[in-house]
Amino acid sequence: MPVTEGLEWTFDTVSARYEKFRPGYTDDLYKNLFNYISINGSSAVIEVGIGGGQATLPFLEKGCTLTAVEYGENFSELCSKKFEKFKKFSVITGKFENVSFADSQYDMVYSASAFHWIPEDIGYPKVYAMLKSGGVFARFANHPYHDKGNPALSEEIQKLYSMYYYKYYGKDARPEKEYCEEQAVQTAQIAGKYGFTDIKCAVFYRTRTFSAEEYVELLGTYSDHIAMEEKIRMKFFSEIEEAINKHGGWYTVYDTIDLQLARKP
Repeated sequence: MPVTEGLEWTFDTVSARYEKFRPGYTDDLYKNLFNYISINGSSAVIEVGIGGGQATLPFLEKGCTLTAVEYGENFSELCSKKFEKFKKFSVITGKFENVSFADSQYDMVYSASAFHWIPEDIGYPKVYAMLKSGGVFARFANHPYHDKGNPALSEEIQKLYSMYYYKYYGKDARPEKEYCEEQAVQTAQIAGKYGFTDIKCAVFYRTRTFSAEEYVELLGTYSDHIAMEEKIRMKFFSEIEEAINKHGGWYTVYDTIDLQLARKP
């Protein structure tokens, strides 16, 4: 879905729904990541933008000391409770850009579907400064795409986007493009501009299938959808739900997940 700048606040208003409906990441992604860097009980790790904790447990299970930085107070509270049994876990509430960290103290900094909110020229240099020599920055994200197996449904939903979403934001309707490996490579190469080396990139695929009701719940976790005027948003969502039920009652999302890895020399 398109990202509208300045809407970081919206996620925290639906923290419980976000935690329930936003997906985690694939086992293959973590296998690649932990083959690139060994994380253990002596590792110091920072997670940038924990959200509902979709990418946190695999790191905590390695026994590391993990500090999450989260802009939303509701998310911070949710994750503090969710991971309270891990005594080496903590959350700092604040924008990553505004939180102070010591230089050269961390083995890893990672961010899952959150780093795009941080200006590139602020985020990358800050992460670089935080990492020890040999430390790793991991950036990964999920990119959902419409139901390719049900083109009639996808076409009808696209018409609803034209009627509601694009009209609301005063934008011209444009066909949705599936995230591709070339885009993942381009994102990976950004790190090289800021001194990182040993840059790696990988792409993973999966599908997720939702009932009509579940799918509109998922849509209600996207920042630009949350920010729509409530009456318009509810009408928009209601018609999407009707369309899905008319076309069989299920909607399959096609996910592309990209992983970028880079090392501080």
